[in-house]
Amino acid sequence: MRTLIKGGTVLSASGASPADVLVEDEKIAAVAAPGVFSAAGMAADEVLDAAGKYVLPGGIDAHTHMEMPFGGTFSADTFATGTAAAAWGGTTTIIDFAVQPKGGSLLSTLDAWHGKADGNCAVDYGFHMIVSDVNDTTLKEMETCLDRGVSSFKMFMAYPGVFYSTDGEILRAMRKANDTGATIMMHAENGIAIDELVAQALASGRTEPVQHGLTRPSALEGEATSRAITLARVTGAPLYIVHLSAAEALAAVAQARDEGQNVFAETCPQYLYLSIEDLARPGFEGAKYVASPPLREKKHQADLWRGLRTNDLSVVSTDHCPFCFKEQKELGAGDFSKIPNGMPGVEHRMDLLHQGVVAGKLSLARWVEACSTTPARMFGLYPRKGVIAPGSDADIVIYDPSARQTLSAETHHMAVDYSAYEGFEITGKVETVLSRGKVVVSPSGFSGGSGGRFLSRDLCQYLG
Repeated sequence: MRTLIKGGTVLSASGASPADVLVEDEKIAAVAAPGVFSAAGMAADEVLDAAGKYVLPGGIDAHTHMEMPFGGTFSADTFATGTAAAAWGGTTTIIDFAVQPKGGSLLSTLDAWHGKADGNCAVDYGFHMIVSDVNDTTLKEMETCLDRGVSSFKMFMAYPGVFYSTDGEILRAMRKANDTGATIMMHAENGIAIDELVAQALASGRTEPVQHGLTRPSALEGEATSRAITLARVTGAPLYIVHLSAAEALAAVAQARDEGQNVFAETCPQYLYLSIEDLARPGFEGAKYVASPPLREKKHQADLWRGLRTNDLSVVSTDHCPFCFKEQKELGAGDFSKIPNGMPGVEHRMDLLHQGVVAGKLSLARWVEACSTTPARMFGLYPRKGVIAPGSDADIVIYDPSARQTLSAETHHMAVDYSAYEGFEITGKVETVLSRGKVVVSPSGFSGGSGGRFLSRDLCQYLG
């Protein structure tokens, strides 16, 4: 099967140029100046006209939680619905988190997540491992996970009694990562202090959703981020801070990077566009916006945009972990600490970050870099993913930069009953999506099915 994408502007992490793209079966065969393939008489089985459009590598969302167990329920998107929604939004690869239970095995956990995902995904996928129980067996299993294509391990300084690891346990895992080349990912919030603040709030009768944000102050994210960086410095391990939301945490990351330490961080669209004012919406409405770390005061947003421009924030992921407002978020009615933590977003990441381009906050190259190329490098997928180049997988998005759309639960494809961005009017829209050469989204609709494959990942290739 040969597909020609003609007349578009091909985007990369280094710039933009008019070019045509030739796809042979699942791979990109060639990229050439406009008209070269036609002039050479090369016939194609399918021709996609990208005139006036951007042609960019499919997005890579390196932080999703499909079918995630939390607080007695599960996130609303299955791997089938979540990856289909991802495709609608121009994301052609997700990396999801397999959750080790306390006392459980990493390898049996990985098997369980394969059971959820294999044969059910519309786009390609990989796994990170959540390490919640550090012991000799777990540390040995980390090596086997690497052999099985899982090269990154997430730990928590939050959620005591559930996912929380002590500094000593983190140190042990980081030493193993330094020995093997694996990457440690860190949820950096001071969970011990947060739990005390939560208990104080509940004891005083403060139970509304906004208390979730007020009991998780940004200073405690900054403190934990600094502590994680120090532990990484002691062990020599690379460190990736997930879902960074606060200026204090960003300052710690920037300082470490300036000093030459291999510290990286991601942020998420919710921290760029939403704020604690959403958590404080009337009644129980704020429960829709409960996630951890929490939404911050708006003043943090300018710092995060600046961090994206300077590359102190290397990646934009979603932390997609959707819980329906009805029946799921409502589990926390009368007690904010029982509201399932998480928000939907996998479908809108590419569009929302494109608004930064529209507003002059980001370049086109930086948009592609943060959404696709850097996550591919960071998590051992480059150059198979993250770039439009000969030999790479034909994961390609044709994007209309002038189209207008309004985000709404009525039109999104995620399996959740609300939109965190309800009524947002944005510029730009995905028109066509190819996953390994197959059109899965087009102006006529979704045709993806369940052809996504598991991606066995290499070690981090990113030194930016």
